[in-house]
This record gives sequence, C-alpha cells and structure tokens, in this order.
Amino acid sequence: MRAITDEPMAKATRLVLGFLPQDRQPKPEEVQNAVNAIFGMLAAQGEALDRDQLAKEIEAMTAVFQERSMALVDSKGHEPWLPEAKNDRAWDFWERYRRYLEDVVKLPPWVVRRLDQSSDEVLSQLEDPRRPGPWRRQGLVIGQVQSGKTGQYIGLAAKAVDAGYRFIVVLAGIHNDLRSQTQLRIDEGLLGFDTQHQNRSNEAGRSRAIGAGAMPLAKKLDIASPTSSAEKGDFGLATAKAINFPLGSFPVVLVVKKHYKILEYLRNWVIDVHGTEGTNGDRVVKDLPLFVIDDEADNASINTVRDPEADPTKTNAAIRKLIKSFDKAAYVGYTATPFANIYIDPNVDNEANGEDLFPYSFIRSLPSPSNYLGPERVFGLQADDEDEQDVEPLPLVRHVDDASTWLPTNHKPGDSPGDRLPQSLREAIFSFVLACAARRARGQTKVHNSMLVHVTRFTAVQTLVRDQVDDHLRLIVDMIRDRYGKGPELRAELRTLWERDCVSTTDRFPADEAQRLTWEQVSEQLLPALRKIQVKTVNGTSKDALDYYENRRNGLSVIAIGGQKLSRGLTLDGLTVSYYLRVSKTYDTLLQMGRWFGYRPGYEDVCRLYTTSALEDAYVEVTAATDELRREVEEMSALSLTPKDFGLKVRASSLGLTVTAANKMRQSTKILLSYSGEGPETVIFKLADRTVENNFRALETLVRRLDEISEPETEDSGGKVKWGGVPPEVVSEFIASYETDRMAQRVRPRLIAKYVEQCAKVGELGHWTVCLVGSTTSKISRDIAGHTVGLVKRQALNEAYRSEGRYTIRRVLSPPDELIDLDAGQEAAAREAARRAAEKADRASAPKTPAGPHIRRQRRTEQGLLLIYPIRLPEAAEGEVTTPLVGFQVSFPHSEYQSKTEYIANTVWLQEDIYTIDEEDEA
Repeated sequence: MRAITDEPMAKATRLVLGFLPQDRQPKPEEVQNAVNAIFGMLAAQGEALDRDQLAKEIEAMTAVFQERSMALVDSKGHEPWLPEAKNDRAWDFWERYRRYLEDVVKLPPWVVRRLDQSSDEVLSQLEDPRRPGPWRRQGLVIGQVQSGKTGQYIGLAAKAVDAGYRFIVVLAGIHNDLRSQTQLRIDEGLLGFDTQHQNRSNEAGRSRAIGAGAMPLAKKLDIASPTSSAEKGDFGLATAKAINFPLGSFPVVLVVKKHYKILEYLRNWVIDVHGTEGTNGDRVVKDLPLFVIDDEADNASINTVRDPEADPTKTNAAIRKLIKSFDKAAYVGYTATPFANIYIDPNVDNEANGEDLFPYSFIRSLPSPSNYLGPERVFGLQADDEDEQDVEPLPLVRHVDDASTWLPTNHKPGDSPGDRLPQSLREAIFSFVLACAARRARGQTKVHNSMLVHVTRFTAVQTLVRDQVDDHLRLIVDMIRDRYGKGPELRAELRTLWERDCVSTTDRFPADEAQRLTWEQVSEQLLPALRKIQVKTVNGTSKDALDYYENRRNGLSVIAIGGQKLSRGLTLDGLTVSYYLRVSKTYDTLLQMGRWFGYRPGYEDVCRLYTTSALEDAYVEVTAATDELRREVEEMSALSLTPKDFGLKVRASSLGLTVTAANKMRQSTKILLSYSGEGPETVIFKLADRTVENNFRALETLVRRLDEISEPETEDSGGKVKWGGVPPEVVSEFIASYETDRMAQRVRPRLIAKYVEQCAKVGELGHWTVCLVGSTTSKISRDIAGHTVGLVKRQALNEAYRSEGRYTIRRVLSPPDELIDLDAGQEAAAREAARRAAEKADRASAPKTPAGPHIRRQRRTEQGLLLIYPIRLPEAAEGEVTTPLVGFQVSFPHSEYQSKTEYIANTVWLQEDIYTIDEEDEA
C-alpha cells in the first residue's frame, strides 16, 4: 500500500479504521459513516482535511480481503500449548511488529489480522520452547511468488522470540544480495536497529533504530544479530570471534546464506559456546530452543543425491546437522513452489546427518490478499465450479515474436546478440519510460521503478545486452533533449505508444484503481523520468547492485539485466515492465522467474510483460496446475489427512511429471505416475490438419464402437449423447490413439491409457460412462458417426493461434458435466464435502457445483467417466478445414491399489518436453 506521509491524514486514517468493525470486512455504508464522523470531528477541531481523499484511502485499505489459510497436520508427538501461552507471556515483539505493519507499512487491517491468525496457526504447530526436551517439529508454508512470505515469517519469528525461542536462524537464499535484502527486512520488522552499525539493540553508546524500532514510543526490546545487512555481513569465522554476548538470556537472530561452509561455521561456533556431551559422544546444544526458517525452501535445501540413504548433498547435510545438534528444534520452510519439498522421502533418517527435511508436522497454504497481482490475474484462471467467477487475465501481456534473430533461444555463452535491439525490446523500454513518467504525473515521484530484462542465463551475454540497452537509453535521452531535431519525432513516437497501448489498457481498470492521465501530463515528466534511469547487470560476477535501500528517500529507477539472481527470491521494487524470453522445463522454475508478480498499488495499469506466446501458454498451464495443488491441500485438509498422505498423492500424481527438476525427485530418473483422483483435460490443441483429422477419426471410431456395445441416451437435439457400461479397453484405445500438442505437459494420452489398463488389471475402472457433450444452442452442428451434435465454443487464449499452430483454452470441461454419472447419494456426499471445505476456508457459502476433487472422491473405484467435447474454431476462412477439434476430460476415482497402478516414466520421455534448460546450474 502507499505510505500516507501527511500527518493529519495519517491520524484521520487511524481513527477511521478504529471506528470500523474489526472481526469482518466493513460494508461500504459503514466506511462512509465512519469517514463522515471522523472528518466532522477533526474539522471541528480545526484540522484541514480532504474528505474525498480520506474516503478513497479508507476504501482502498478496506477493499482488500484475504481468505483463511488451510493446512494438513500430523499432531504425533505434539503437545498443544499456545492458548495458555497467550496469557503467561509478553508478546512485545509481535505487538511492535503489528503496529509497524499498520502504521508504517500501511497494510490493510484485514490483511494484518489474517497475518496474525496464520502466524498463530503455524506457531501453534511448533513446540512450546519451554517444553522439556528433546523434541522436533518440521513444517512447510506455501505462499505465492512475491506475495509477502517474508512479512509473514517475520511475524512468525517475532511471536517465536516472544514465546521463548532464543536462537533463530533464517536461511536466506544462495546469493549475497538476497541474504542482505532479507536481513534488512528483518532489521526493520523484528530487530528494530540497523545491523550495519550495531549487533545488539542495547549496545552502550549506539542507537541506530530503524523500522519498528524507530516508531514513536516504540519499545526498545533486547535482541541481537551477529549478521548484518551489509553485502558481506554473512556469518563467518571473523564474525564468530567478534561475538561478545551470551546465548540463551535473550533472542539471537542470524540471517545466513544456504551454503554448507557458512552453516558449518555456525554449527561449530554454537556447539563450542553452548554444547554439552551427548549420549552418543556428539556435542549437543541443550535447553537453547532452535528455530530455523528456510526461505525458498525448495532451492539448495533439497538432497539431490540419487540414493536418499547415501551421503546427502552438502547444503542439505549441513542444515540437517545443524538441526540435529539441538535437543529442541523447529524447522519451517517457506516457498511458493513446494513440489521439490513434497518429493522428499519422509522416512530418511541418516545416522550422521539426522532426518531429512520432509514437512511431516504440517503443510499450510497461505492465500494471497485480493490486491496481489499473481499468476491468476496476469494469465487468467478458469473456475473449478460454476459458482466461482473465472479470473479473466488483466490486459498486461504483450507478445514477442522478433527476438530470435537478435538472440536465438539456443545461443551459447560466447555468442553475441545482433547489432540492433529487436523492435519489441525497444518498445518495452519505451513502455518503461512511459510508466516512470506516468507514476511521476500521479505524484509517485520518490519511488522505485524497475524494469526486468531476462533473456539469457550466460553472464557474458548479459553484459553485452546491458551495453546495448544502455547505449539505446542514452540515445533516447539525447534525442528527447533535442527540441528541434529528433526530439519532436521521438515524442511523437512515445505519444503514439501511449495512446495506442497505455490509454486503452488503463480504461479497462476501474476508475478508482487507475488515475487517468492526459498526454500533456505524461510528456512533462518524460525527461525527469529518463534522467533517473540506470542500466545494471545483476549476476554472480557483476559489481552492480540494486541499491534500493540506499536510494529509499528519492527512489531508484533501474533496468536490471540478469539471469538466475533475478529468478528466485530477489525482489525488484517497483517493477513495471518485464521483457522475458527464458524457457524452463519445470513449473517451479517458471513460477520463480515471475518477478512481475507482487503488489502494484496505484500503477497496475502501467505494468507490462513482454514474452512469447509459447511462454504465455506455459504460464496458463502452470497457473492451473498450482491452483490444483492448492485445492488439493484444501480438500485433504477438510478430510483431516496428514502431510505424508499429501506427499504420497503428489509424488505419484500426473502433476509430478514436470513440476520440478528430475534430480529433486526422490525417484530421480523414474517417476511413479498415477491419475488416482485426478481429472486430466485437454487445453492445448495442435492445429496441423493431420492431427485434427486423426483425432476426429478416432472419435468417430469410438462412437461407432460405443453404439455396438451400449444403447445411447440422447438429450435434446444437438445436446449430450451418453453411453454406460463401457469396458476399459474401449476407453484406453481411444485415448491412446489421440494426438496432442507437445506443449500439453499434463495430458499425455499414452500414459493415461496405460494407467487405465493398469487399473483394470487390479479390478478397478471396469465400468465407464462415456458422454459426447454437445451444445443445444450452437448454430453449427456436426454428424459424428450418425449422431448430430452441436459444436461447443471454447474461447482461445492466444489470438494468433493460426500463425502459432496451436489453439489454447483455459478449460475444456464445463464443471457440472462431471456429475452426470453420480447417483443421488454420491452427489449429496460431494456437495457436503464441498460445504465443509467452504466452511473451513471461511467462505460465505458452498458452491452450487462441487469442485472436481470432491466429485472424484465420491466415485467408486470401478466408476470412470470420459467426457468428449467437439469444439468449433472461430469462423474459418473460406476453403479452410472446418473439422472440429476434439477435447476430452477424464474423471478418475481414487485408487485403492495406488502402488499397483503406478506407471514409470523414464528420462527419455521427460526430455520430450519443450523446456530443456536446468535452471539450478546457471550462474
């Protein structure tokens, strides 16, 4: 949210918020009544206020909402403690941090209350630090990329030190700048002092209070940090020798890189200072409760050694040894992409290194606030039931189709980009200049503005790209200063882009979310905006640094060119324009590269993502897959299942095929595949004539066979045609003959067909219902093996589908169709499960149509459903092939013989994926 620097306005805002209901979202009329009351009171006291501005600030803050978090929990060995502890301990660190979030960061009250609630829920699953040892708890918190996970775990750390945890270790990524960035956030939110100038809050003669510690009347709380926010402020031998305070009497917080050497230094130091002889001869730290927070827990923490019982990878081993060295320990991983963590073997307990990091105690999913600009809002999401609204993508994506001649996708480390920047990159730079100018015109002058250019993983190529972009930017500055030569021509070009792209995009945002500007207002700010922009590379060898903190008073404007450093964890403050051409074969890497996700208050409309249509298609699929994972957590939480149950489900699921790098999967080169309880559906269609004709012939062959086996049930003319009692081999033969697009990562027809065959061998999936789903309102019908069916419409996500050769949609399934073969008892049970899940998630009402997982949970093991949709393309040009596309969805019941129905996919199959770069190994 925007900081409110005007003191009378800040005072009025606090008073109005205190006037509103605290246990729910306030109604619009309650907001207006509170604004009127406070405005009248302050006006009577002589305070000069703009009532409309006050109302707008309050409406923006109270419009933001956030659902409750959901969790899978295993309480084995756990003793409940938090309710009692609420009354017998002072919660000073938390209260100070909460006040900081409300009064300084200006988070909406509802979001702060949810953070309070979710951090309590995580803390309650840890052990009471006062409980006699030994004990250990391990959990995982799933957020979204750039959604505020750091703020959440700072709140959790504040409560942990209040509760009595005295040794907090935050594992903050694998690069110095990310560690430094995280330390700074912890300095501001938890410590309250600048660690570059002091190590302990009550050091004599020193007081460099910042953040929560610098607030008026803020409590000065005793806490220390041997690490600092300096670039080289990590823990090391010199740090250990310089520490002159005891451990145990007050909280000590360390923010360290995930590097085995650093972790070894840390472990050796704490054992030397506080260790005692253990039962097996090892030195153990007793009665000093350890709390490890592992940020980006799927990166570097995972043991990638093929045999889980063998010696693990060094960083994984170092984390495990650190935890094993304490008799009281808690570990919580935070990530937006939890797939690799779920692949950890929960049963590994190496004698030398201790248990692996599987989150056996709990897995909690944090929903994002409604003002979060996440994958769903950027790429869209089809609702899973008819009551939910589809999330339509915001008009922020622009396609790049001219970059391959400048920098081919498969370029090498020694290659040089072409001499001339592609037109799409030049336009992206113009968009960034316009975004900076527009923000200045809106009064957002002393703010950070960032542009991301992510086109190569090679540092040498990044340097060349930086030079080209810097030269181009300097040319723009020189031209715009020239009032008579090239200047007017350049301004005209910028004006054309503003009127063609920016004005039309802003018009699609609600009036209260985006301030409309004239070209004259923007034009006045072009030169001041341009003068501030710097071009920097951000990689392992670069001396450049994104000094947001040092430039916090006036704001930093930067075009950042990089690779992996910009792919994970590092926040680009004020990011507006992204130019992104990198490919990856896994869901988690694609999501982590999405630095454009986050919060953009007051400037969402000027944000842009320049990328290829193929990458946009991939993100659409990633968005659906990760939404499915979160729904799976929700469903399994409603059933009170444990993290181990969830791990088994995901590790064997079709979701596991491309979610993370093969070396992070416990099975390594072998993937155990099951479609148990899943509903794979086609959303990407290859448009080659041969493929379209092949799939339609396969459909006609299937329909003729079905007519021979079973009497069809036909609804209204052109509508559904349904066959019951269909044997599994008929279904598997149709699916095996279906041809899909290589981009369709989730739907692999041969594997689905093989799964059906494997199930049939153990007595499952023996009785199928097949339904050909037509539209009774369609103006175009088609004869399909003697049945006249109305072709259904499914809108394309990619407008240029003809030139791209593939047709991409969000969903082929119409959610109520998945109910068609359930009996009354099954349907009632599915509705009840959906109601319980909605109640647990704190939603107002249950959906009319239960979500797919609830429906599939009620299916009998022999009861499969195949839904087939003949889809018409938008009006075909004269002479074009008009054969309909054939889409399908399969609704699978849960298998009782999971281990006997697994199908093994090898690395040769995996390498068929279009994405072939392993991101973890880059510089």
